[in-house]
Amino acid sequence: MNLMTVAHRTKTLALAVTCAALLGGLPLLAHAQLDKATTEALETYFEFSDYNSGTIMAEQIPAGDWKKFHILDVRDAGQFAKEHIPGAVNIEWRKVFAERASLPRDRLILAYCNTGSFSAQSAMALRMAGFENVRILHGGFGAWKASAMTAAK
Repeated sequence: MNLMTVAHRTKTLALAVTCAALLGGLPLLAHAQLDKATTEALETYFEFSDYNSGTIMAEQIPAGDWKKFHILDVRDAGQFAKEHIPGAVNIEWRKVFAERASLPRDRLILAYCNTGSFSAQSAMALRMAGFENVRILHGGFGAWKASAMTAAK
């Protein structure tokens, strides 16, 4: 199984879990009665872009360009305190939507977690709230760390 297939399956699973979480807590009757704004937001999100256009690999970002991003670490505070990408701001993924007013709309937001699953959920919520400036660090913190180690050699 190649890396792209694994990444695609991981993203598909993350999206399925998110949708299940969003819809799973609603009464059965509400499934058929989503309001127009919610339906349009979901349609807009799923028409957002082609596969992988919302993700960036660490290797694609030149060293000097990291400062241009608002780097959003959506892992828990303990993981962030242990280590994180320099310059990152920590908002746990469950709180990103509630704290969206603290995020910039005039800078590209690069969200990451450990693997990309929680950052994908955070990005989906932000995009549905009108943030078009959100990207996901493909492979999360682990991929960044591996990329940084490779660059240091």
